[in-house]
Amino acid sequence: MPQTDTATAIFEAHRPRLLRIGYRMLGSRSEAEDIVQEAWLRWIAADRTAVAAPYPFLARIVTRLCLDQMKSARARRETYVGAWLPEPLVETGEEGVDEDDLTLTLMMALERLSPLERAAFLLHDVFGLPLGAVADTLGREAPAVRQLAVRARRNVRSARPRFPVAREEGERIARAFFDASVSGDVASLRTLLAQNAVLCSDGGGKVLAFRNPIAGVERLLRLFAGVRRKWGPDRAALVAPVWIDGLPGYVSRERGGLLQTTALAIEDGRITAIYITRNPDKLRHVLADIADRRPH
Repeated sequence: MPQTDTATAIFEAHRPRLLRIGYRMLGSRSEAEDIVQEAWLRWIAADRTAVAAPYPFLARIVTRLCLDQMKSARARRETYVGAWLPEPLVETGEEGVDEDDLTLTLMMALERLSPLERAAFLLHDVFGLPLGAVADTLGREAPAVRQLAVRARRNVRSARPRFPVAREEGERIARAFFDASVSGDVASLRTLLAQNAVLCSDGGGKVLAFRNPIAGVERLLRLFAGVRRKWGPDRAALVAPVWIDGLPGYVSRERGGLLQTTALAIEDGRITAIYITRNPDKLRHVLADIADRRPH
């Protein structure tokens, strides 16, 4: 096999995991794809005869590119209109794309970490790189990287679900929530929502969305009842039930044909968080993923 073909085969074998690193670091699938493409160019230009293990080498490239990208990303977040949510990663069934233990709730918790803490946690705890390889990637001594990972674990511990929701139960609750929220069925919503439930809505200033999180079951019940009175029972149509970053949810078409994803964090049979993404810039992949799921 020619040398370039061999290099391509090696890179493509690791591409799914590299995309996962990029997405988990940045919260953006489109930016992760750009990062991985840049990593490909650097891989082709590298002296590959000096690379003993391709995956740690490639993971190092992707992580360092992500750390550079995060500087500008954080600056953009400071001027972002309203709540910021990670770009929704709809479960596709493609091997390696969405197979890790992170949920959207945990992704939100990762936003509280410094870039180096986030990288240490992801590379070591999630993607299984040895501590020495992580230290080499971050340009730090191993004890310092160990402390980064410890601090990261401490900060995200509360975001890990104690009892992950079973798939069948999650899908049942997601469908019940869609039906009750669209119909304005306050009684049913009350049985579905936890007392401290919170709703976060990301429109990016491009479409209508709530600028601030809405917390508490009573406020949420008034919200859904008010939306039902204002827009009527036909404001939304279900496109597909899906799993989004490890959480049950759905894709819908809202009033005016607006595409929307809704992901639900569930604990002890009750919805504790509702994550709604309406920013069209973050939903470009969703249309393709939904199309791929449908029979042709």
